[in-house]
Amino acid sequence: MDITITGKIEKKGFGFGVWALVTPEGTTYELKEIPEILRQDIDRVKIKGKIREDILTISMIGPVLEIESFKII
Repeated sequence: MDITITGKIEKKGFGFGVWALVTPEGTTYELKEIPEILRQDIDRVKIKGKIREDILTISMIGPVLEIESFKII
């Protein structure tokens, strides 16, 4: 499913952790194959991508979002 989401990027979990997009409503998406430029805390970003329902991860913090494009706001 294609989706466009605005939120903030945060590192979640323990150990190496995973990068996540957190919406203003509090929904968390685990980011798949995140570009290097997004591997930092960012207060506001708009991401267009696909929800990957065929992927399960160890972190289990939320649906997996595969990034197609993004814009730092």
